[in-house]
Amino acid sequence: MFLRYRLCGIALLLLSLTVMSCSDRGPRVLVFMKTTAFHHESIPDGAAAIMEMGKQHGIKVDTTSDASWFKEEKLGKYRAVVFLSTTGNVLNSTQQVAFERYIQAGGGFMGVHAAADTEYDWPWYNKLVGAYFKSHPSDPSNVLKATVIVTDTTHPAMKGLPEKWERTDEWYNYKSINPAIKVLARLDENSYEGGENGDNHPIAWYHEYDGGRAFYTGGGHTKESYKEPAFLQHLWGGLEYAMGSGAPLDYSKAYAVKTPEDNRFTKTILSNDLNEPMELAVSGDGGAYFIERSGKFYYFDPKTNATKVVYTFPVMPDTKEGFGNGLLGLTIDPDFDKNRFIYSITRRQLCRLHSAYRALLWPARILSTLLLKKYY
Repeated sequence: MFLRYRLCGIALLLLSLTVMSCSDRGPRVLVFMKTTAFHHESIPDGAAAIMEMGKQHGIKVDTTSDASWFKEEKLGKYRAVVFLSTTGNVLNSTQQVAFERYIQAGGGFMGVHAAADTEYDWPWYNKLVGAYFKSHPSDPSNVLKATVIVTDTTHPAMKGLPEKWERTDEWYNYKSINPAIKVLARLDENSYEGGENGDNHPIAWYHEYDGGRAFYTGGGHTKESYKEPAFLQHLWGGLEYAMGSGAPLDYSKAYAVKTPEDNRFTKTILSNDLNEPMELAVSGDGGAYFIERSGKFYYFDPKTNATKVVYTFPVMPDTKEGFGNGLLGLTIDPDFDKNRFIYSITRRQLCRLHSAYRALLWPARILSTLLLKKYY
């Protein structure tokens, strides 16, 4: 009898764990709340509102301010990642690559309010979020009543909203606006003081980007926003878009790779006094060849760490009738270490530098001879 109860207990425990595991595999979103600059007091309210809406719609919501979550094995279980009024530089270079790969694999992103005040030195993120924060009104207050003009009533984030939506919030002006965004709503700058984007002042938008989906809303500064039914409807509709159809992520489509840290490179200054440098080629032994449009041909010797003008090509000067004259291009032969061939091009001639090559124009012959005699 005891054995029977024990077996039943084990079976119930396994069933419970199985249910928990299945439940854990349901659709999830991650709300990221890290700030390194201004911290919005409304962030906990926003997180609580998204969690409550997730509960209502059967979506599990995880929240964190810990950037170490940005790794493939963690991000891979989320349908979308929400940047909830993040500010400043919130991810290091390794975490940035992990997030890029997540989007490239088909992940979704939703930016709320100060997500546009985040990662100014990351061009990829600028395109993803759609724009950067420029400024906001401050006189008589940073929080003002304004009219939002809804330009697309078919998108999930805008369904049911009035075409002229009056609400109170902190209204951002934007810079570095990605021209590829699809604007869902714009601000009527005649309805409040302090707008700087003119007649086309976007305040909510979406777009497909780099394999994934992105939605952004400029609302959400105030705590009251997250008790406003219309704004919550707007927010959830945007998140629904970001989550997509539920297709699994495909990391075979991700291509972002981490670049080495700056401290793994050695910078060597070849010259700090150049006039219109055009092109540079580096040989296998570390020698560097580079040119100026004025005709000067330089060689950097890695053994002495010295740069010399090897030859100056006579080139045609710019005139009113024609511009772009001069020495325009340079490269070394793929087998340069064996044949010592160097190629240069002016507007009027292509030179192959080698003393045994007979079809050279005279400047190339002189240059070839100088190089071969002096350096080889």
